[in-house]
Amino acid sequence: MRNAFYLLIGFWCLTTKSLLSAEAFEAGSGMEGELPQGKESDGIRGDFILRNEKVIALVSQDAHLRRPNMSTFYGADGVTPGCLYDLTLRDGQNDQITSFCPTGQRGPVSWVRVMPGSKEKKAAVETVITSAKNGGLFKRHEYRMRDGEQGIWIITTLRNDGAENMKVSTKDEWTRFNSTGERDGIHWADSIDPADKVGYATGVVPFKGGRLVDEMLELVPKQEVTWSRFLAVGHSPLEAWSVVQSMRREKTGTVQIKVVDSDGGAVPSARVMLEHGSSKIPGYPDAQGVMTLELPVGKHRFTVTDVGRPACNVEAEIKADEKSEFSAKLESATRLDFVITGEDGRAIPCKAQILATGETKPLDLGPAMRAHGCRDQYHSEDGHFTVQIPSGSYHIVVTHGIEFSHHEQDVTLEQGSRIEIKASLNRVVDTAGWISADFHNHSTPSGDNVCGTPDRIINIAAENIEFAPTTEHNRIYDWRPFIEQLGLHDEIQTVTGMELTGSAAHLNCFPLTMEPSTQDNGAPVWNADPRISALTLRGWQGEREDRWVQINHPDLTFLFNDRNLDGQADNGFKGIESMVNGMETENGVLGGAGNILADSPWKLTKAKGALATKVEQVRQFVWLQLLNLGYRITPLAVADAHSVFGNGVGGWRMYLPSKTDEPAKIDWSGDLVHHAKAGHVVLTTGPFLQVTTSDGKLPGDDALAASGRVELHVNVQCTDWQDIDRVQVLVNGRKDPSLNFTRQTHPEMFADGVVKFDQTIGIPLKTDAHLVVVATHETMTLKTG
Repeated sequence: MRNAFYLLIGFWCLTTKSLLSAEAFEAGSGMEGELPQGKESDGIRGDFILRNEKVIALVSQDAHLRRPNMSTFYGADGVTPGCLYDLTLRDGQNDQITSFCPTGQRGPVSWVRVMPGSKEKKAAVETVITSAKNGGLFKRHEYRMRDGEQGIWIITTLRNDGAENMKVSTKDEWTRFNSTGERDGIHWADSIDPADKVGYATGVVPFKGGRLVDEMLELVPKQEVTWSRFLAVGHSPLEAWSVVQSMRREKTGTVQIKVVDSDGGAVPSARVMLEHGSSKIPGYPDAQGVMTLELPVGKHRFTVTDVGRPACNVEAEIKADEKSEFSAKLESATRLDFVITGEDGRAIPCKAQILATGETKPLDLGPAMRAHGCRDQYHSEDGHFTVQIPSGSYHIVVTHGIEFSHHEQDVTLEQGSRIEIKASLNRVVDTAGWISADFHNHSTPSGDNVCGTPDRIINIAAENIEFAPTTEHNRIYDWRPFIEQLGLHDEIQTVTGMELTGSAAHLNCFPLTMEPSTQDNGAPVWNADPRISALTLRGWQGEREDRWVQINHPDLTFLFNDRNLDGQADNGFKGIESMVNGMETENGVLGGAGNILADSPWKLTKAKGALATKVEQVRQFVWLQLLNLGYRITPLAVADAHSVFGNGVGGWRMYLPSKTDEPAKIDWSGDLVHHAKAGHVVLTTGPFLQVTTSDGKLPGDDALAASGRVELHVNVQCTDWQDIDRVQVLVNGRKDPSLNFTRQTHPEMFADGVVKFDQTIGIPLKTDAHLVVVATHETMTLKTG
């Protein structure tokens, strides 16, 4: 027993040492669980991990096409081996960095490797680009981590091995953030959603052999320059900034600020701004309302704010090597408590718009990229939520998509008061046998946007989109785990997929299978010829009958007439229509409602304040002409959402027939795909339009008009906050005046209830034709955005 006791003690000591000592290693097979985690984490097998007891970082391996998410880069510019992809605190990992590229590092490197250890209790990974591969310029970036430090050193060496002077940039590049700033030569950045409470800061900190450098250097032959900077991560930008300050070995002291309300309770949602002239650096207290910082000696001023409360100021004097404690007391919050249910009494997802009225200033609850407080909206996954707002007068509008009723209410709140918004949103529009779908949306794994994936899912649920395949840029991805975590499995169905993206045609594809911890989760590489991309996607991971491939926001002239865009017809990419299942004619990012009735293939636009007029293609007009030429191209309507507010889900969408009305039971492979490939789709921004022939044919079907006439039964329903005043039938893309019905010219055909139009229309035909039915309101401004 005594020997066993000693053995246990020995093992415990070794484990403690491994946790406290900085280390660097390559994440091989079976070590995927060691990769950093968080919103922007991008590690795969073969990358390099550096960590100590406080932080964990990841440096990308030297591999073909190694890149993080698409970020703002296309093609070769996004290939960044040997760069820092992830950096996060180990207590609650939540990486927010897409990439940090020293001196703007891009392209191939000579090697990335773990460096041998030393007696300094450090770990390091180096990236080297030899002068032979870099036009005579030698580059070396060392990522160094030491015990006890809350960040990572980046030490760069540049050497001119050429025969001529050369100018080189020393400017680092890092991922896009919404809020950034600089003070005392230290650059800081806040996470996209401040509620994530993660911040970064970087600044030049002297190291052995290091020096300060300008953003542009001129190196003479054989000249070598080395400099270092420290990149810190904290629970806020202010904490990270204070870490870099302390690394400079200047005199500092510790300050602890606790934010409480009038009852003494913690206010974890507060923001503590360190002010110095025009400089303001945000800090965020923890769950107990406490924030601890290491700041330079001297007097400091803080402004403490929280939405729905008046601000207060705190002045603190920091003394060297001493700890000071201060409290900031805020008034009680002004708040709205929402209880939103369906007709069965169960809470449902919803969108609340809180619109300032009278003299009240417009509300700003937070960034446009998040669901829980985006500008003057709040998107909820369960209908039970609280929103803090400044005192004032507001018009409240609550919705759950275009099939449900809405709730409107005017409120006036005094400071510190609270009002309950209680409402039932009932299903108004009967869509039995049809499900709402959106085949194209994005969240932060796509890289060209920073909307959190949970935020996108909540946005989808709030707008009552029932089927939404996962279509992130250049990465096979699956939203199912997020849907489950949010408790929305009964609201949304998805399948794994991707958008294959490059500098020309983009293509969506699903279903696919994720290959976790590999580059792009096993996705293929984009090709400039959309036919190659389409065929690649159709056969990727093996051909499947349920595979769907579509072209997104297509330039139809480019695809079908002029692939060089030189003004000379060359048949475009001949045969592309036979390789895809559909093309977007309506896109929430690039297209607007009403273009289906356009009279020209072009429109002139002029941005506010711009001098030049822009010529834009009217995609819908060109699509109709392609139908006239015999092409069978299934039209698609999507949001292509990259944000939540202003460019979120809920505008353009589609309806498809379904065996079930329950989202959890939607079957893409056995049901929906067959309707989609048959073109059984209805495109809408609001009205639910059903069109059938006398023999039950659906949109997309061939109908026989043996007597030279076909009868269409047209039924249009609208929820209580929408309307239509025109139904137009297009015959071969043309607006036949005899098939144009408006409230003004045919008042007897329209109604004011949920069913706005329910008529059988006879269409005389002399030749084969394609028919399009349009229901619209030409003058109405919707009550909600």
